[in-house]
Amino acid sequence: MTTTLDAPASARTRRSVPVWLAIIAASLPMFMATLDNLVMTNALPTIRHDLNASVEELQWFVNAFTLSFASFILMAAALGDRFGRRNIFVIGIGIFTAASVLSALSTEPWMLITSRALQGFGAAAVMPLSLTLLVGSVEDRFRTLAIGIWGGITGLGVALGPLIGGAVVEGWNWQAIFWINVPVGIIAVPLAFAALPNTFGAKVRADVVGVLLVGLGVLGLVFGIVRGNDAGWSSLEVRGSLIAGTLLLAAFILWERRSAAPLLPLRLFRDRSFTVANIVGLTYSFGVFGSIFILIQFLQVVQGYTPLDAGIATMPWTIAPMIVAPLAGLVAGRVGTRILIIVGLALQATGIFWLAAVMSAGVAYTTMLPAFIFAGVGMGLVFAPISTAVLATMVSADHAKASGTNSTLREIGIALGIAVLTAVFVGANGSLTPTGYVAAAIPAVFVGSGALALSALIAFALPAGRAPRAAPSI
Repeated sequence: MTTTLDAPASARTRRSVPVWLAIIAASLPMFMATLDNLVMTNALPTIRHDLNASVEELQWFVNAFTLSFASFILMAAALGDRFGRRNIFVIGIGIFTAASVLSALSTEPWMLITSRALQGFGAAAVMPLSLTLLVGSVEDRFRTLAIGIWGGITGLGVALGPLIGGAVVEGWNWQAIFWINVPVGIIAVPLAFAALPNTFGAKVRADVVGVLLVGLGVLGLVFGIVRGNDAGWSSLEVRGSLIAGTLLLAAFILWERRSAAPLLPLRLFRDRSFTVANIVGLTYSFGVFGSIFILIQFLQVVQGYTPLDAGIATMPWTIAPMIVAPLAGLVAGRVGTRILIIVGLALQATGIFWLAAVMSAGVAYTTMLPAFIFAGVGMGLVFAPISTAVLATMVSADHAKASGTNSTLREIGIALGIAVLTAVFVGANGSLTPTGYVAAAIPAVFVGSGALALSALIAFALPAGRAPRAAPSI
């Protein structure tokens, strides 16, 4: 998740607020949104059973959030600049909390899909604004400390998501993963008003047309891929969706070229580091998160892990980035981002390939453990350097758009990865049963490994040399 620090000094309103209070006010909603999405992944097998959901609907439980978030994150940042960042931040918290209630009350798959889309809409307002608001509320001498703590809390949400999700689902029910957001949201709103300044940025016209074109375009592509096996790849439904999605994305590019206030300034792609880093980010997200979607269900559906056991089993994967990412940030200034990104992607490709190669109903955990460690260390090596590479040669005025673009493309990569790998799984006659899962999951996970290997090759095109100092982006 990416945010920016570039609030003009003139737009900041310094107030006498304890640093710890500002950190909590900015970090708590971010932690809630980050945790919730990963908790959802670990709860999928339980939700599938309770709601009698199909494989296609399982994808939309995740992708509804992802696509909504990706479509609105740049717009949310622009609205914050125009109408006040704290105002939009608080509205986002309110939407996310209300959507959590609707998610918990869902009794049909379509209800949960709709509620998850609304959650993504709220998260799009929370995630890009939390760090900007934090920086605007603390004195300069505390800024580095505040950013470090904020990043640690956000990383904690990523690391503990599967574990907390497993514990909550096993101890209560899957609805509880959404109910726990409600008291957090109720506390977060007055905290934000008390501790965070309502800063403003450049008041430009919102690019609503751009949002609609890119959102509907990506939706068309994902919908076509998801429906391909069931409706038939040559059907009018699938072909029409894929063609419409492609045309809408082409129209988005043409619109952005002529828009006076584009959602995505295409001139940014003239920068080599920015362009390559974003391509790497998209393919990396495609491979790793598509694989996670398949693998987390393998542990529960085939090997009989409980949700909590699955969360504990994957801890070497999820915890490793918390240790490795800060170290990678320190080393990047000496060796540059390219080598770290290449090594990280190679380790992830190796780990995912390993899991596909050894996957069987009776495979021992100790056989999978090295692969989890490889994937976790690799993720830690990519996480911070890829954000640095995106901003490496950007002027400060472009940091917001550049960071938002990177977040958007990575979320699109997640949605496409889940859709494509699941299409491979379904196309190989896979089913969500202990006997019908493994044979179809293996080629799907191999595709994820191949995407990561391709991403590592693309990363060779990144500029070499030491990483310049850029505004932090998390």
